[in-house]
Amino acid sequence: MTRAMGAAMRRIHVGNALSAFGLGFTVPYLYVYVAQVRGLGAMTAGLVLAVFAVAALIVLPFAGRAIVRRGPLPVLIAALVTAALGALSLGLAGNATAVLAAAGALGAGQAVMQPALATMIVDCSTAETRSRAFATQFFLQNLGLGVGGLIGGHLVDTTRVSSFTLLFAIEAAMFLLLVVVLAGVRMPRSPRVEGAPQGSAKGGWKQLLGNRAMVQLSVLGFVLFFACYGQFESGLSAYGVEAAGISTSALGTALAANTAVIVFAQFAVLRFVERQKRSRVIAAVGLIWALAWAVAGYAGLGNGSQEMATAAFVSTYALFGLGEAMLSPTVAPLVADLAPTGLAGQYNSAFALVKQLALAVGPAVGGPMGASLHAPYVVTFLLFSLGISVLALRLGRQLTLEQDQPWVARKRVVARGGAAVEPVAVEA
Repeated sequence: MTRAMGAAMRRIHVGNALSAFGLGFTVPYLYVYVAQVRGLGAMTAGLVLAVFAVAALIVLPFAGRAIVRRGPLPVLIAALVTAALGALSLGLAGNATAVLAAAGALGAGQAVMQPALATMIVDCSTAETRSRAFATQFFLQNLGLGVGGLIGGHLVDTTRVSSFTLLFAIEAAMFLLLVVVLAGVRMPRSPRVEGAPQGSAKGGWKQLLGNRAMVQLSVLGFVLFFACYGQFESGLSAYGVEAAGISTSALGTALAANTAVIVFAQFAVLRFVERQKRSRVIAAVGLIWALAWAVAGYAGLGNGSQEMATAAFVSTYALFGLGEAMLSPTVAPLVADLAPTGLAGQYNSAFALVKQLALAVGPAVGGPMGASLHAPYVVTFLLFSLGISVLALRLGRQLTLEQDQPWVARKRVVARGGAAVEPVAVEA
C-alpha cells in the first residue's frame, strides 16, 4: 500500500465512524419519534421503515453503474448531501407526507453510501490489507452506532419535539462533516474497464449474473442477512419478549452484548480468520449461529428460571456478534475479489441490493413468527443457519485459491521466488 493510499484509507475510516455516529443518534428512536412524538400513529411509523427499504431497492441498481462510470467519491458525496437533507427534513416534518418524503431521501442516501464506501476501501487497499481494512470499517461502524445511540438516549425527551429535531440535526451535521473530510481525498486512479456498458446498465448486470460464484455468494448473502440481521430488531426481539419474558432493559443489554463482542473480538479473530479459507469461515459462522438459535430456544422454550432465560437470550446476541466479527473481514473482500477489474462498484452495489432485500423480507417473515409461533420460529432459523454452512461449502468449490484463501496463494508465490502482488480477480 502506498503512502497516498494509506492517507486516503485513514480518511475513509474516519468517515465511516462519523456516518455511523450520526446514524446512532436517530436509528433507535425513529419509530417513537414518528408514532408518538409527532403523533402520526403506528401505521405511519411502519410506512417510514418500509420507505427506507423501498428507497434503497430503487436506487441501488443504478448506484453501481454510477460508481463505475463516475468513481465512488462523487457518488458518495451526492449520497451524503441527499441523506443530510433527508435527516434535517425528517426532524422538521410535521405531517405524514413530509415525513415519508424525508425518509425516502434519507433512505436513498444511506443505501448508496454503503457500496460507495466499500468501493473506496477496495480502491485504497491491496489483497494483503483488504481484510483488515473491512474489519476496521465494521469495528468503527459498530462503535459509532453504539456511542451515538448512547449519547442520543441522554439527549432525547419524548415530551419535547425539539429534542428529536436536535438529534436529526446532529445526524445531518455528521453527514456534511463527512463531505468535508472526504472532499480532499485523492483516490487512486481506477483502471478503465474494457467493454464496460456505456448506454445502459444491462451489460454490467448481465456480466455479473454470468459469474456463477458471485450469484452463489449473493444467494448466501441473502440467507446470512435474512437469518441474522433481519431478525435482530423484529422477530428475535419479539420472541424474547413474548416467549422468554425478556424485559425491555434486558433486550437493551442483549443488543449491547452484541456490540461489545464485535468491538472486543473483531481484531482478536482477524489474524485467525484471514489465514483460513473464506468459505470455511462462513460455514463456521453458520454453525455458531445455529448454536445461537439453539440457545435462544432454551431461553424461550426451556423450563429454567427467568434469570437463566435472560442470560441465555443475552448469550444469543453475543454469539451472533462473534459470527459478525468473523464475517466482516471475509465477505466484503470476497465480493471485491470476485469483481473483474474496475467493476467493484457494480458488485458492491449488487451485494448491497441483496442485503436490503433480505432486511426487508426478514422482519416481515420473522416478526409475526417470533411473536406467536415460538418453536417453529426457532427451528426455522436454526435450519437457515445450517443452510449457511452448506451454501458456503458449495461456494468454496467455485472459488479459485486466490479468492478463497488469498494468504496461502501469496505465500506460495513468495516461496517460488516471485513477488507477492495483488491477484487480478477473474470471472468464476
